Amino acid sequence: MLALDQRGELTAGHLRLLSECLPVSERTLWRWLKTARCGGRCERKPHTRFTITKELRVELALLGGNASHLHRELVARAGDEAVPSLATIHRAIRRDLSPGEIAGLRQGERARRAFDVWLQRPKGPGHEDQSHRNLVWEGDHKQLPIEVDVEGQLRRPWVTWFVDCATNGICGLAVTPVYPSRESILVALCAAIVRDPPYGPFGGLPAAIRVDRGKDFLSHTVGRVLGRFAVHVGDLPGYSPWLKGTVEELNHAVEEMFLRALPRYTHQPRLHGDKPVDPDAPALTFAGFVGLLLDWVGEWNGLLPKSVLGGRTPEQAWLADPTPIDDVPAADLRLMMLEDDGRIRVIRPDGVQWDNHMYVDGWMHGQAGRRVRLRYMPHHDHEIEVFDARDGAHLGTAFLAHAASDEQRARVLSARRSAQKELERTLRAAARKRRERYAAVTTAQSPRQLGRLTEAEAAAELDAAYRPLPRSPRRPDLFPLPEPAAGWVVPAQPPAEEGKEPS
Repeated sequence: MLALDQRGELTAGHLRLLSECLPVSERTLWRWLKTARCGGRCERKPHTRFTITKELRVELALLGGNASHLHRELVARAGDEAVPSLATIHRAIRRDLSPGEIAGLRQGERARRAFDVWLQRPKGPGHEDQSHRNLVWEGDHKQLPIEVDVEGQLRRPWVTWFVDCATNGICGLAVTPVYPSRESILVALCAAIVRDPPYGPFGGLPAAIRVDRGKDFLSHTVGRVLGRFAVHVGDLPGYSPWLKGTVEELNHAVEEMFLRALPRYTHQPRLHGDKPVDPDAPALTFAGFVGLLLDWVGEWNGLLPKSVLGGRTPEQAWLADPTPIDDVPAADLRLMMLEDDGRIRVIRPDGVQWDNHMYVDGWMHGQAGRRVRLRYMPHHDHEIEVFDARDGAHLGTAFLAHAASDEQRARVLSARRSAQKELERTLRAAARKRRERYAAVTTAQSPRQLGRLTEAEAAAELDAAYRPLPRSPRRPDLFPLPEPAAGWVVPAQPPAEEGKEPS
Protein backbone atom coordinates (compact mmCIF):
# COMPACT_ATOMS: atom_id res chain seq x y z
CA MET A 1 0.00 0.00 0.00
CA LEU A 2 2.78 2.42 0.88
CA ALA A 3 4.52 1.87 -2.47
CA LEU A 4 1.28 2.48 -4.41
CA ASP A 5 0.59 5.56 -2.30
CA GLN A 6 4.05 7.02 -2.95
CA ARG A 7 3.51 6.60 -6.70
CA GLY A 8 0.01 8.10 -6.46
CA GLU A 9 -1.66 4.95 -7.73
CA LEU A 10 -3.45 3.87 -4.50
CA THR A 11 -7.25 3.85 -4.74
CA ALA A 12 -10.15 2.81 -2.51
CA GLY A 13 -10.52 -0.31 -4.65
CA HIS A 14 -7.07 -1.45 -3.59
CA LEU A 15 -7.97 -1.11 0.09
CA ARG A 16 -11.29 -2.90 -0.46
CA LEU A 17 -9.44 -5.78 -2.14
CA LEU A 18 -6.93 -6.00 0.71
CA SER A 19 -9.71 -5.96 3.28
CA GLU A 20 -11.33 -8.96 1.61
CA CYS A 21 -8.05 -10.91 1.65
CA LEU A 22 -6.90 -9.90 5.15
CA PRO A 23 -8.84 -10.31 8.40
CA VAL A 24 -8.92 -6.50 8.96
CA SER A 25 -11.34 -3.76 8.03
CA GLU A 26 -10.80 -0.92 5.53
CA ARG A 27 -10.71 1.54 8.41
CA THR A 28 -7.80 -0.31 9.98
CA LEU A 29 -5.98 -0.28 6.65
CA TRP A 30 -6.44 3.50 6.32
CA ARG A 31 -5.06 3.92 9.88
CA TRP A 32 -2.02 1.78 9.06
CA LEU A 33 -1.43 3.84 5.92
CA LYS A 34 -1.62 7.07 7.90
CA THR A 35 0.95 5.76 10.40
CA ALA A 36 3.29 4.75 7.57
CA ARG A 37 2.96 8.19 5.92
CA CYS A 38 3.77 10.10 9.11
CA GLY A 39 6.38 7.94 10.87
CA GLY A 40 7.58 5.57 8.17
CA ARG A 41 6.74 2.59 10.44
CA CYS A 42 5.07 -0.43 8.86
CA GLU A 43 5.48 -2.99 11.64
CA ARG A 44 3.58 -3.28 14.90
CA LYS A 45 4.54 -0.78 17.57
CA PRO A 46 6.81 -2.50 20.06
CA HIS A 47 5.47 -2.85 23.61
CA THR A 48 7.65 -2.91 26.68
CA ARG A 49 6.92 -6.06 28.64
CA PHE A 50 8.50 -8.18 31.34
CA THR A 51 10.88 -10.83 29.99
CA ILE A 52 12.92 -13.62 31.55
CA THR A 53 16.50 -12.43 31.30
CA LYS A 54 19.61 -14.54 31.74
CA GLU A 55 19.92 -13.43 35.36
CA LEU A 56 16.29 -14.31 36.08
CA ARG A 57 16.80 -17.68 34.39
CA VAL A 58 19.66 -18.44 36.80
CA GLU A 59 17.52 -17.28 39.72
CA LEU A 60 14.65 -19.45 38.54
CA ALA A 61 16.96 -22.48 38.31
CA LEU A 62 18.20 -21.79 41.85
CA LEU A 63 14.58 -21.79 43.07
CA GLY A 64 13.73 -25.04 41.29
CA GLY A 65 11.56 -23.38 38.61
CA ASN A 66 9.10 -22.01 41.23
CA ALA A 67 7.50 -18.84 39.82
CA SER A 68 5.84 -17.93 43.15
CA HIS A 69 9.17 -18.08 44.95
CA LEU A 70 10.75 -15.91 42.23
CA HIS A 71 7.95 -13.35 42.65
CA ARG A 72 8.56 -13.19 46.42
CA GLU A 73 12.30 -12.70 45.86
CA LEU A 74 11.65 -9.84 43.41
CA VAL A 75 9.26 -8.18 45.87
CA ALA A 76 11.79 -8.49 48.70
CA ARG A 77 14.58 -6.90 46.64
CA ALA A 78 12.52 -4.23 44.86
CA GLY A 79 11.94 -1.78 47.69
CA ASP A 80 9.89 1.14 46.23
CA GLU A 81 10.22 -0.07 42.63
CA ALA A 82 7.30 -1.63 40.79
CA VAL A 83 7.33 -5.42 40.59
CA PRO A 84 5.46 -7.45 37.95
CA SER A 85 2.57 -9.51 39.22
CA LEU A 86 2.70 -13.26 39.62
CA ALA A 87 0.44 -13.72 36.59
CA THR A 88 2.85 -11.59 34.52
CA ILE A 89 5.77 -13.77 35.61
CA HIS A 90 3.83 -16.90 34.66
CA ARG A 91 3.08 -15.45 31.20
CA ALA A 92 6.73 -14.47 30.71
CA ILE A 93 7.92 -17.97 31.66
CA ARG A 94 5.49 -19.60 29.20
CA ARG A 95 6.45 -17.10 26.48
CA ASP A 96 10.24 -16.96 26.90
CA LEU A 97 10.96 -20.56 27.96
CA SER A 98 10.08 -23.74 26.13
CA PRO A 99 8.35 -26.62 27.98
CA GLY A 100 11.62 -28.53 27.87
CA GLU A 101 13.55 -25.64 29.44
CA ILE A 102 10.95 -25.31 32.20
CA ALA A 103 11.14 -29.04 32.95
CA GLY A 104 14.96 -28.87 32.93
CA LEU A 105 15.02 -26.02 35.44
CA ARG A 106 12.71 -28.02 37.73
CA GLN A 107 14.02 -31.59 37.41
CA GLY A 108 17.24 -31.54 35.38
CA GLU A 109 18.49 -32.83 32.05
CA ARG A 110 16.58 -36.13 32.10
CA ALA A 111 13.26 -34.28 32.37
CA ARG A 112 14.25 -31.84 29.60
CA ARG A 113 14.98 -34.69 27.19
CA ALA A 114 11.37 -35.87 27.47
CA PHE A 115 10.34 -32.82 25.40
CA ASP A 116 12.92 -33.32 22.63
CA VAL A 117 12.20 -34.72 19.19
CA TRP A 118 14.43 -37.39 17.68
CA LEU A 119 15.46 -38.23 14.19
CA GLN A 120 15.34 -41.80 12.97
CA ARG A 121 18.77 -43.28 12.44
CA PRO A 122 19.46 -44.44 8.87
CA LYS A 123 19.70 -48.21 8.69
CA GLY A 124 23.07 -48.15 6.96
CA PRO A 125 25.76 -45.58 6.14
CA GLY A 126 24.96 -44.07 2.78
CA HIS A 127 21.89 -46.31 2.39
CA GLU A 128 19.07 -44.33 4.00
CA ASP A 129 16.46 -46.25 2.01
CA GLN A 130 18.12 -49.66 2.38
CA SER A 131 17.95 -52.03 5.35
CA HIS A 132 18.78 -55.69 5.46
CA ARG A 133 19.57 -58.35 8.03
CA ASN A 134 23.02 -58.41 9.65
CA LEU A 135 23.70 -54.86 8.52
CA VAL A 136 23.92 -53.51 12.09
CA TRP A 137 23.52 -55.15 15.49
CA GLU A 138 23.14 -53.41 18.83
CA GLY A 139 24.40 -54.87 22.12
CA ASP A 140 23.78 -53.94 25.73
CA HIS A 141 23.82 -55.09 29.36
CA LYS A 142 20.67 -54.83 31.49
CA GLN A 143 20.09 -55.70 35.11
CA LEU A 144 16.59 -57.18 35.21
CA PRO A 145 14.26 -55.88 37.97
CA ILE A 146 13.47 -59.29 39.46
CA GLU A 147 14.95 -61.33 42.31
CA VAL A 148 15.83 -64.98 41.69
CA ASP A 149 17.25 -67.67 43.96
CA VAL A 150 20.97 -68.25 43.35
CA GLU A 151 22.31 -70.90 45.76
CA GLY A 152 20.10 -69.65 48.59
CA GLN A 153 20.64 -65.93 47.96
CA LEU A 154 18.33 -63.46 46.22
CA ARG A 155 20.06 -61.76 43.30
CA ARG A 156 18.98 -59.58 40.38
CA PRO A 157 20.34 -61.25 37.22
CA TRP A 158 21.98 -59.44 34.30
CA VAL A 159 21.28 -60.18 30.64
CA THR A 160 23.63 -59.42 27.75
CA TRP A 161 22.03 -59.59 24.32
CA PHE A 162 22.46 -58.60 20.70
CA VAL A 163 19.53 -57.55 18.49
CA ASP A 164 19.41 -57.13 14.71
CA CYS A 165 18.30 -53.56 13.87
CA ALA A 166 16.66 -54.42 10.54
CA THR A 167 14.37 -57.21 11.81
CA ASN A 168 14.23 -56.49 15.60
CA GLY A 169 15.21 -60.12 16.15
CA ILE A 170 17.14 -61.18 19.26
CA CYS A 171 20.16 -62.97 17.79
CA GLY A 172 21.73 -64.20 21.03
CA LEU A 173 21.92 -63.59 24.77
CA ALA A 174 23.71 -64.65 27.95
CA VAL A 175 22.44 -64.41 31.54
CA THR A 176 24.60 -64.13 34.67
CA PRO A 177 23.65 -63.86 38.37
CA VAL A 178 26.28 -61.13 38.89
CA TYR A 179 27.56 -58.13 36.94
CA PRO A 180 28.59 -59.33 33.46
CA SER A 181 32.16 -59.29 32.22
CA ARG A 182 33.85 -59.70 28.85
CA GLU A 183 33.22 -63.44 29.20
CA SER A 184 29.46 -62.78 29.19
CA ILE A 185 29.82 -60.70 26.03
CA LEU A 186 31.81 -63.43 24.27
CA VAL A 187 29.26 -66.10 25.24
CA ALA A 188 26.35 -63.93 24.04
CA LEU A 189 28.23 -63.06 20.85
CA CYS A 190 28.94 -66.72 20.15
CA ALA A 191 25.26 -67.58 20.67
CA ALA A 192 24.29 -64.74 18.33
CA ILE A 193 26.62 -65.73 15.47
CA VAL A 194 26.10 -69.51 15.54
CA ARG A 195 22.96 -70.76 13.75
CA ASP A 196 23.27 -74.46 14.57
CA PRO A 197 20.60 -75.96 16.89
CA PRO A 198 19.53 -74.91 19.47
CA TYR A 199 20.30 -71.47 18.03
CA GLY A 200 19.01 -69.87 14.83
CA PRO A 201 17.58 -68.92 12.44
CA PHE A 202 19.11 -65.56 13.42
CA GLY A 203 22.89 -65.38 13.24
CA GLY A 204 25.89 -65.03 11.02
CA LEU A 205 28.45 -62.25 10.96
CA PRO A 206 27.13 -58.66 11.14
CA ALA A 207 28.72 -55.80 9.25
CA ALA A 208 28.81 -53.58 12.36
CA ILE A 209 27.86 -53.60 16.04
CA ARG A 210 26.82 -50.56 18.07
CA VAL A 211 27.62 -50.56 21.80
CA ASP A 212 27.95 -47.92 24.51
CA ARG A 213 31.18 -46.98 26.26
CA GLY A 214 31.06 -49.92 28.67
CA LYS A 215 34.55 -51.11 29.62
CA ASP A 216 33.52 -54.72 29.00
CA PHE A 217 32.35 -54.07 25.44
CA LEU A 218 35.50 -52.05 24.71
CA SER A 219 37.90 -54.54 26.28
CA HIS A 220 40.92 -55.77 24.34
CA THR A 221 39.54 -59.31 24.14
CA VAL A 222 36.19 -58.32 22.61
CA GLY A 223 37.82 -55.89 20.17
CA ARG A 224 40.31 -58.48 18.98
CA VAL A 225 37.62 -61.14 18.48
CA LEU A 226 35.39 -58.84 16.43
CA GLY A 227 38.40 -57.51 14.53
CA ARG A 228 39.28 -61.04 13.38
CA PHE A 229 35.93 -61.14 11.57
CA ALA A 230 36.30 -57.57 10.19
CA VAL A 231 33.27 -56.45 12.22
CA HIS A 232 33.22 -52.70 12.88
CA VAL A 233 32.43 -51.73 16.49
CA GLY A 234 30.62 -48.40 16.84
CA ASP A 235 31.61 -46.78 20.13
CA LEU A 236 28.67 -44.61 21.19
CA PRO A 237 29.01 -41.88 23.85
CA GLY A 238 27.96 -42.81 27.35
CA TYR A 239 24.50 -42.09 28.78
CA SER A 240 22.99 -41.74 25.29
CA PRO A 241 20.35 -44.49 25.05
CA TRP A 242 18.61 -42.83 22.09
CA LEU A 243 21.61 -43.66 19.90
CA LYS A 244 20.89 -47.40 20.25
CA GLY A 245 17.13 -47.27 20.34
CA THR A 246 16.50 -50.83 19.09
CA VAL A 247 18.13 -52.58 22.04
CA GLU A 248 16.81 -49.96 24.48
CA GLU A 249 13.28 -50.65 23.24
CA LEU A 250 13.94 -54.34 23.86
CA ASN A 251 15.10 -53.53 27.41
CA HIS A 252 11.79 -51.76 27.99
CA ALA A 253 9.71 -54.49 26.33
CA VAL A 254 11.14 -57.36 28.40
CA GLU A 255 10.09 -55.56 31.57
CA GLU A 256 6.61 -54.56 30.41
CA MET A 257 5.71 -57.79 28.58
CA PHE A 258 7.49 -60.48 30.61
CA LEU A 259 8.87 -59.55 34.02
CA ARG A 260 5.74 -57.89 35.44
CA ALA A 261 3.92 -61.23 35.64
CA LEU A 262 6.74 -63.02 37.54
CA PRO A 263 7.08 -63.29 41.35
CA ARG A 264 9.45 -60.90 43.18
CA TYR A 265 9.32 -58.29 40.42
CA THR A 266 10.95 -55.29 42.10
CA HIS A 267 8.92 -52.56 40.33
CA GLN A 268 5.52 -53.78 41.50
CA PRO A 269 3.11 -51.23 43.04
CA ARG A 270 3.82 -50.88 46.75
CA LEU A 271 1.65 -50.35 49.83
CA HIS A 272 1.61 -47.54 52.36
CA GLY A 273 5.07 -46.95 53.82
CA ASP A 274 6.73 -48.29 50.67
CA LYS A 275 6.00 -51.87 51.74
CA PRO A 276 5.85 -54.63 49.09
CA VAL A 277 2.49 -56.25 48.41
CA ASP A 278 3.82 -59.80 48.82
CA PRO A 279 7.19 -59.73 50.60
CA ASP A 280 7.19 -63.52 51.12
CA ALA A 281 6.60 -64.47 47.48
CA PRO A 282 8.72 -67.51 46.50
CA ALA A 283 11.55 -66.67 44.16
CA LEU A 284 12.24 -68.51 40.92
CA THR A 285 15.41 -70.51 40.73
CA PHE A 286 18.07 -69.15 38.42
CA ALA A 287 17.73 -72.09 36.01
CA GLY A 288 13.95 -71.79 35.99
CA PHE A 289 14.10 -68.06 35.29
CA VAL A 290 16.56 -68.52 32.41
CA GLY A 291 14.23 -71.12 30.89
CA LEU A 292 11.26 -68.75 31.06
CA LEU A 293 13.34 -65.92 29.58
CA LEU A 294 14.40 -68.10 26.63
CA ASP A 295 10.76 -69.04 26.05
CA TRP A 296 9.82 -65.36 25.94
CA VAL A 297 12.67 -64.65 23.50
CA GLY A 298 11.23 -67.37 21.25
CA GLU A 299 7.82 -65.67 21.41
CA TRP A 300 9.37 -62.27 20.65
CA ASN A 301 11.16 -63.62 17.58
CA GLY A 302 8.50 -65.93 16.19
CA LEU A 303 5.04 -65.00 17.50
CA LEU A 304 4.83 -61.26 18.21
CA PRO A 305 4.26 -59.09 15.08
CA LYS A 306 5.86 -55.63 15.00
CA SER A 307 4.29 -52.55 13.44
CA VAL A 308 7.70 -51.34 12.20
CA LEU A 309 7.96 -54.58 10.22
CA GLY A 310 4.58 -54.16 8.54
CA GLY A 311 2.79 -56.55 10.89
CA ARG A 312 5.37 -59.32 10.47
CA THR A 313 7.28 -61.09 13.20
CA PRO A 314 11.09 -60.73 13.37
CA GLU A 315 11.48 -64.32 12.19
CA GLN A 316 9.23 -63.71 9.15
CA ALA A 317 11.17 -60.55 8.28
CA TRP A 318 14.46 -62.42 8.66
CA LEU A 319 13.45 -65.36 6.48
CA ALA A 320 12.00 -63.07 3.80
CA ASP A 321 15.30 -61.17 3.49
CA PRO A 322 17.42 -62.49 0.58
CA THR A 323 20.69 -61.03 1.94
CA PRO A 324 23.38 -63.78 2.10
CA ILE A 325 24.62 -64.80 5.55
CA ASP A 326 28.27 -65.33 6.47
CA ASP A 327 28.35 -68.35 8.78
CA VAL A 328 31.25 -69.45 11.00
CA PRO A 329 31.56 -73.08 12.23
CA ALA A 330 30.79 -73.33 15.93
CA ALA A 331 34.06 -75.11 16.76
CA ASP A 332 36.18 -72.52 14.93
CA LEU A 333 34.19 -69.68 16.47
CA ARG A 334 34.80 -70.94 19.99
CA LEU A 335 38.54 -71.25 19.44
CA MET A 336 38.77 -67.76 17.94
CA MET A 337 36.98 -66.26 20.94
CA LEU A 338 39.58 -67.52 23.42
CA GLU A 339 42.12 -65.21 25.03
CA ASP A 340 45.81 -65.99 24.46
CA ASP A 341 48.04 -66.57 27.47
CA GLY A 342 50.92 -64.83 25.68
CA ARG A 343 53.65 -67.22 26.88
CA ILE A 344 55.25 -70.44 25.68
CA ARG A 345 54.93 -73.24 28.21
CA VAL A 346 56.18 -76.82 28.42
CA ILE A 347 54.12 -79.94 29.10
CA ARG A 348 55.55 -81.53 32.25
CA PRO A 349 55.02 -85.07 33.58
CA ASP A 350 52.27 -83.70 35.87
CA GLY A 351 50.61 -81.63 33.11
CA VAL A 352 50.88 -78.00 32.02
CA GLN A 353 50.92 -75.15 34.50
CA TRP A 354 48.78 -72.02 34.14
CA ASP A 355 47.83 -69.44 36.76
CA ASN A 356 49.51 -71.50 39.51
CA HIS A 357 47.36 -74.55 38.71
CA MET A 358 48.06 -77.77 36.86
CA TYR A 359 45.94 -78.92 33.90
CA VAL A 360 45.96 -82.44 32.49
CA ASP A 361 44.09 -84.70 30.08
CA GLY A 362 44.54 -88.09 28.48
CA TRP A 363 45.92 -86.83 25.16
CA MET A 364 49.04 -85.54 26.98
CA HIS A 365 50.48 -89.05 27.35
CA GLY A 366 53.81 -89.13 25.53
CA GLN A 367 53.80 -85.30 25.07
CA ALA A 368 56.03 -84.38 28.02
CA GLY A 369 58.57 -81.72 27.02
CA ARG A 370 56.50 -80.34 24.14
CA ARG A 371 56.37 -76.55 23.89
CA VAL A 372 52.80 -75.25 23.78
CA ARG A 373 50.72 -72.07 23.98
CA LEU A 374 47.52 -71.75 26.04
CA ARG A 375 44.24 -70.04 25.26
CA TYR A 376 41.25 -69.74 27.57
CA MET A 377 37.82 -68.22 28.02
CA PRO A 378 37.94 -65.39 30.59
CA HIS A 379 36.95 -66.54 34.10
CA HIS A 380 36.54 -70.16 32.93
CA ASP A 381 39.50 -71.54 34.86
CA HIS A 382 38.22 -75.13 34.91
CA GLU A 383 39.56 -75.82 31.40
CA ILE A 384 42.02 -74.43 28.87
CA GLU A 385 42.83 -75.06 25.21
CA VAL A 386 46.37 -76.14 24.30
CA PHE A 387 48.05 -75.31 20.96
CA ASP A 388 51.41 -76.24 19.51
CA ALA A 389 53.87 -73.39 19.96
CA ARG A 390 55.55 -74.00 16.57
CA ASP A 391 52.69 -74.23 14.07
CA GLY A 392 49.66 -73.22 16.19
CA ALA A 393 47.86 -76.57 15.73
CA HIS A 394 45.15 -77.30 18.29
CA LEU A 395 46.27 -80.21 20.46
CA GLY A 396 43.31 -80.59 22.78
CA THR A 397 41.55 -79.45 25.95
CA ALA A 398 43.14 -79.70 29.40
CA PHE A 399 41.14 -79.76 32.62
CA LEU A 400 41.99 -78.54 36.09
CA ALA A 401 43.75 -81.23 38.10
CA HIS A 402 42.56 -81.98 41.65
CA ALA A 403 39.42 -79.86 41.18
CA ALA A 404 37.27 -79.56 44.30
CA SER A 405 33.91 -81.28 44.40
CA ASP A 406 30.64 -79.36 44.37
CA GLU A 407 30.11 -80.07 48.06
CA GLN A 408 33.54 -78.69 48.95
CA ARG A 409 32.96 -75.58 46.84
CA ALA A 410 29.59 -75.03 48.55
CA ARG A 411 31.20 -75.26 52.01
CA VAL A 412 33.96 -72.81 51.02
CA LEU A 413 31.47 -70.32 49.62
CA SER A 414 29.32 -70.63 52.74
CA ALA A 415 32.35 -69.96 54.96
CA ARG A 416 33.27 -66.92 52.87
CA ARG A 417 29.75 -65.50 53.16
CA SER A 418 29.74 -66.04 56.93
CA ALA A 419 33.05 -64.20 57.29
CA GLN A 420 31.75 -61.39 55.10
CA LYS A 421 28.56 -60.98 57.16
CA GLU A 422 30.52 -61.01 60.42
CA LEU A 423 32.81 -58.26 59.13
CA GLU A 424 29.82 -56.23 57.97
CA ARG A 425 28.20 -56.49 61.42
CA THR A 426 31.44 -55.37 63.07
CA LEU A 427 31.89 -52.40 60.73
CA ARG A 428 28.27 -51.29 61.16
CA ALA A 429 28.62 -51.45 64.94
CA ALA A 430 31.79 -49.35 64.74
CA ALA A 431 30.04 -46.84 62.44
CA ARG A 432 27.13 -46.49 64.88
CA LYS A 433 29.57 -45.87 67.71
CA ARG A 434 31.48 -43.12 65.88
CA ARG A 435 28.37 -41.42 64.45
CA GLU A 436 27.72 -37.94 65.83
CA ARG A 437 24.12 -36.86 66.48
CA TYR A 438 22.80 -33.35 66.98
CA ALA A 439 19.60 -32.03 68.51
CA ALA A 440 16.90 -30.66 66.21
CA VAL A 441 16.38 -26.89 66.37
CA THR A 442 13.48 -24.56 65.50
CA THR A 443 15.48 -21.33 65.55
CA ALA A 444 18.81 -20.22 64.07
CA GLN A 445 21.37 -21.44 66.61
CA SER A 446 24.50 -23.52 66.80
CA PRO A 447 23.93 -27.29 66.78
CA ARG A 448 24.03 -29.07 70.12
CA GLN A 449 25.72 -32.42 70.09
CA LEU A 450 23.87 -35.35 71.68
CA GLY A 451 25.29 -38.33 73.49
CA ARG A 452 28.30 -36.52 74.90
CA LEU A 453 30.72 -38.41 77.15
CA THR A 454 31.46 -37.45 80.72
CA GLU A 455 35.03 -36.77 81.78
CA ALA A 456 35.16 -40.05 83.68
CA GLU A 457 33.83 -42.05 80.69
CA ALA A 458 36.28 -40.39 78.29
CA ALA A 459 39.22 -41.01 80.64
CA ALA A 460 38.22 -44.65 81.09
CA GLU A 461 37.92 -45.22 77.33
CA LEU A 462 41.27 -43.54 76.59
CA ASP A 463 42.90 -45.53 79.37
CA ALA A 464 41.56 -48.76 77.89
CA ALA A 465 42.68 -47.77 74.39
CA TYR A 466 46.26 -46.90 75.31
CA ARG A 467 46.81 -49.38 78.14
CA PRO A 468 49.68 -51.74 77.22
CA LEU A 469 48.77 -55.36 76.84
CA PRO A 470 49.73 -57.49 79.88
CA ARG A 471 52.78 -59.61 79.35
CA SER A 472 52.38 -63.33 79.62
CA PRO A 473 54.00 -64.80 82.76
CA ARG A 474 57.34 -66.45 82.28
CA ARG A 475 57.23 -70.21 82.67
CA PRO A 476 60.82 -71.50 82.70
CA ASP A 477 59.61 -74.93 83.77
CA LEU A 478 57.14 -75.27 80.87
CA PHE A 479 59.74 -76.96 78.66
CA PRO A 480 62.62 -78.95 80.27
CA LEU A 481 66.03 -77.43 79.63
CA PRO A 482 68.73 -79.62 78.03
CA GLU A 483 71.71 -80.80 80.02
CA PRO A 484 74.52 -78.21 80.09
CA ALA A 485 77.54 -78.84 77.93
CA ALA A 486 80.71 -80.18 79.39
CA GLY A 487 82.86 -77.46 80.90
CA TRP A 488 79.96 -75.13 81.80
CA VAL A 489 79.90 -73.79 85.36
CA VAL A 490 76.58 -74.68 86.97
CA PRO A 491 75.45 -72.25 89.72
CA ALA A 492 74.82 -73.69 93.10
CA GLN A 493 71.18 -74.43 93.88
CA PRO A 494 69.72 -72.80 97.02
CA PRO A 495 68.61 -75.21 99.67
CA ALA A 496 65.08 -76.48 99.06
CA GLU A 497 62.41 -75.66 101.55
CA GLU A 498 60.76 -78.47 103.33
CA GLY A 499 58.04 -80.07 101.20
CA LYS A 500 59.13 -78.37 97.92
CA GLU A 501 61.17 -79.46 94.95
CA PRO A 502 64.13 -77.32 93.86
CA SER A 503 63.41 -75.09 90.85
